[in-house]
Amino acid sequence: MQAIFMARLNLLEETRYEKLPVSVYADQKTASLAVAARIAKLIRDKQSLGQQTVLGLATGVTPVGVYAELIRLHREEGLSFRDVITFNLDEYYPMKPDAVQSYVTFMNENLFDHVDIDKSKVHIPDGTLALDAVAAFCLDYEKQLSELGGLDLQLLGIGRTGHIGFNEPGSAPNSGTRLVTLDDLTRRDASRDFGGKQNVPTKAITMGVGTIFKAREIILMAWSAKKAPIVRKAVEGEISGEVPATFLQLSDHVEFVLDEGAASDLTRFDTPWLVKDCVWDNSLKKKAVIWLSGTVGKPILKLTEEDYNSHGMAQLAVEQGPVYNINIDIFNQVQHTITGWPGGKPGADDSQRPERAEPARKRSIVFSPHPDDDVISMGGTFIRLVDQGHDVHVAYQTSGNTAVWDDDVLRYVEFAIDFKESVGEDAAELKKLYGEMRHFIENKLPNQIDTQEIRNVKGFIRKTEAISGARFSGVPDSNIHFQALPFYETGKTKKNAVGEEDILLTMELLQKVKPQQVFAAGDFADPNGTHIVCFNIILAALQRLKETEDWVKDCWMWLYRGAWHEFATHEIEMAVPLSPAEVIRKRNAIFKHQSQKDRPVFPGDDAREFWVRAEDRNRETAVCYDKLGMAEYAAMEAFVRYKF
Repeated sequence: MQAIFMARLNLLEETRYEKLPVSVYADQKTASLAVAARIAKLIRDKQSLGQQTVLGLATGVTPVGVYAELIRLHREEGLSFRDVITFNLDEYYPMKPDAVQSYVTFMNENLFDHVDIDKSKVHIPDGTLALDAVAAFCLDYEKQLSELGGLDLQLLGIGRTGHIGFNEPGSAPNSGTRLVTLDDLTRRDASRDFGGKQNVPTKAITMGVGTIFKAREIILMAWSAKKAPIVRKAVEGEISGEVPATFLQLSDHVEFVLDEGAASDLTRFDTPWLVKDCVWDNSLKKKAVIWLSGTVGKPILKLTEEDYNSHGMAQLAVEQGPVYNINIDIFNQVQHTITGWPGGKPGADDSQRPERAEPARKRSIVFSPHPDDDVISMGGTFIRLVDQGHDVHVAYQTSGNTAVWDDDVLRYVEFAIDFKESVGEDAAELKKLYGEMRHFIENKLPNQIDTQEIRNVKGFIRKTEAISGARFSGVPDSNIHFQALPFYETGKTKKNAVGEEDILLTMELLQKVKPQQVFAAGDFADPNGTHIVCFNIILAALQRLKETEDWVKDCWMWLYRGAWHEFATHEIEMAVPLSPAEVIRKRNAIFKHQSQKDRPVFPGDDAREFWVRAEDRNRETAVCYDKLGMAEYAAMEAFVRYKF
């Protein structure tokens, strides 16, 4: 009993910043299975009592795994939905139920069409109503819920504004079902589904916070580090209408179910020394000292014992002190990540360097998920590797053909027509095709798949830009590879699952080059989801080759970031400083990607141009190193080694 009491006491201490219950699972799949199991148990328990189950359901990427498991339980374990009544949280307004983006379509495709639910028991807000009929509909939605005794269980996701349902910042805690105006960030996040933000409805019908709050059980799910900042606000922040999810802190029946990524900003995971005694391995020690330096605004070598004691790090000072020795150790570790030789410095002592000195001339492959990730994220290092004599290859994993404006297609085909005629060739067929393209584009629906000819032209535009950028960086044409991995070539923003051919094509290229260095995108916050898919393909290829090929044992994989956000300073294992002149060279390499300049099709939630983002982040990394007490550089590109 004493041991159980102490364990509970320790957990309370660890979670003392958390204002509601939080369960953290290793990954999204494990968490989704656990939530589905709870729903299944609820349904079966109520069925055994002859009662119906009233579920509040959510849409979006978050609950897809839960719904997939419920379908499996229905098909393989006899879970029946005949006694289940459902109410969906929300729907865009206006929205036709058969539209691809409608939540009616989403629920049918992801759950209802695959189980034995009575469709008359399914309730989803009606996006086809006349505006003057919406208020009455919302009152009736509330009435139906009330007559059924309310929701037994409500599933929620959380938006990056902190919205639950479509209860955007400013929503009242007692709000009911109603018509709302969507936040700009919410519309930007939905833009890929609609073929651009301009096509995303500005309004939605949503259950209110007060409606959600009446559920007898509420489960809010969140996956990935992209959700970590808003999860921390919702769990540890003050209750505020600016973050509607914080109202859930007032409920006695709520639980947040997170994967490790979504939980990573919570105090017990991000700065555990503030809430408990820690096992001070080198990684945690490095993170804590760098955090302390930033918190007190001092370089590492000026941190004092008082700084440690006043910021939850007394245990570290006692166990591994004196603190000045700790400071020197971490200072040296950070300093040793800095190198002007990303391919290794020939003939140098490499014991304190991030890369090996030998072989002096390395074969390197830079894998670029999209045709511009190479120069945006590591253009300075890319150029440096070429300048220092390494055999540098670049592999563009996807065509990027969904991220080109339609008017660029017409402009390039018009050029082709003029060029053909200028050399005396007949352009009649091309003019006919141009007319068909123009007609299609002028009548194109949001997110409609382009014709194959239009997709080809968009791919050619990205390809020629990539060649230009790689040539500018000094890479010979023979070392420029276009993979056009099949998973990407759907013509839609939604891509196929990775297939065997994707992995085999990557294995073939790796086997051809036999690199000592592989650079891969580790920027998994990419809102398009392509980076993580491309990384997993490279990893699978290398792991298979490792079983039969000796050269793989001498191959190191370096992850780069930069298009979306940078590695945290404590994570960086190789920092390549760039001079002002090299920053300009990198900028000019990015400028070769003209179709992505000014206003790319899918910019994410960062309004800055890619070259501006890259320079700002590279400058910020250099500033972080400078504040720690390192040499002052104009910019830095950062890398983390991935051991496979």
